[in-house]
Amino acid sequence: MSRITEILESIPVDPLTGSISVPIYQTSTFVQEAPGINKGFDYARSNNPTRLALENIVAQMEMGHKGFAFATGLAAIDAVVKLLESGDEIIAVDDIYGGAYRLFTQIYQKFGIKVHYVDTTQAENILEFINDKTKLIWLESPTNPTLKISDIQKISEIAHSFGALVVVDNTFASPIAQLPLELGADIVVHSATKYIAGHSDLVAGLVITKTPELSEKIKFIQNASGAILGPWDCFLVIRGIESLDLRVRQQSENAKIIANFLMNREEIDKVYYPGLTTHTNHEIAQKQQNGLFGGVISFSLKKDSIDAANQFVTQTKLFKLAESLGGVKSLISHPAQMTHASVPREKRISSGIQDSLIRLSVGIEDPLDLVQDLEKALLSIDQKIKEII
Repeated sequence: MSRITEILESIPVDPLTGSISVPIYQTSTFVQEAPGINKGFDYARSNNPTRLALENIVAQMEMGHKGFAFATGLAAIDAVVKLLESGDEIIAVDDIYGGAYRLFTQIYQKFGIKVHYVDTTQAENILEFINDKTKLIWLESPTNPTLKISDIQKISEIAHSFGALVVVDNTFASPIAQLPLELGADIVVHSATKYIAGHSDLVAGLVITKTPELSEKIKFIQNASGAILGPWDCFLVIRGIESLDLRVRQQSENAKIIANFLMNREEIDKVYYPGLTTHTNHEIAQKQQNGLFGGVISFSLKKDSIDAANQFVTQTKLFKLAESLGGVKSLISHPAQMTHASVPREKRISSGIQDSLIRLSVGIEDPLDLVQDLEKALLSIDQKIKEII
């Protein structure tokens, strides 16, 4: 039996009614037989049957010990950082999600947690910053938005030799393509808003732990802090998981076609996509991601300016201008003004996020239609430049 079939088989049938869909337990509390004697549930913040079903499913998906569902992806990240104490340090990938950067610098920095931002495409780069205060190595692979690839196995070996944990944000790859815990990581986080839910209709976060010790700590933080995912959204995430494999494979195939199209356009300066042989660490991505490179592509224009980017992102029709990614409908965004606006410009530029960098989230539409949509937008830019000249 394939792993995907096993995951689908793990979605429980309701023993009470035979419902093939996990029921939504829309309740705040549970009746107890006597004080402290219950059916495994007492209060919805601590546990809920719908949430528990989701958490068990995602733990199996990521080959982990336990899974935990949070209200947003950032709530999931926040829960992991709460493992630390004042004086601890994090080594984080330099091209980090803007929300995580904001959380690290504007919230946790004032509590005495120091973060070093490092280009982790070369694993050895972390050796300059790792020390006895380093508690977490924070990776995204691929990163957002320049899709940098890190060698998770090699970095995990280095981190563990110093007693540090490795956290991998697996949002862009999804557990269909990549299993960081199997590569040596200790914790996986997801913005389940993206590929796992897959329909741009909810926000959710996940944490999956490798060991019982970490599971116990994250469970305590989840209950103590209270940023849990509600039962209705848990139901929707489970629904999304049922089609995750099909969606990720189609989006990856579509993205490959679009990336090759962009590589041959004279208006484009650079194309960032792990499926291209020219992409840094393509070979590592090929190995880590099971030959699936995801549905996100970023590229910069030869006319490197925010104005040029604005001209482009407002001309597409099928690619809708919006935040987020990973849904069945294609999206386009301008990181410098949208997802990474909270990151100072000099920090953006140093990590490879040019002013004209554009990010595509490729959906499941016909890829030829998507190519034509981008082609028309590029021709529109050419025409505007000619008019200016």
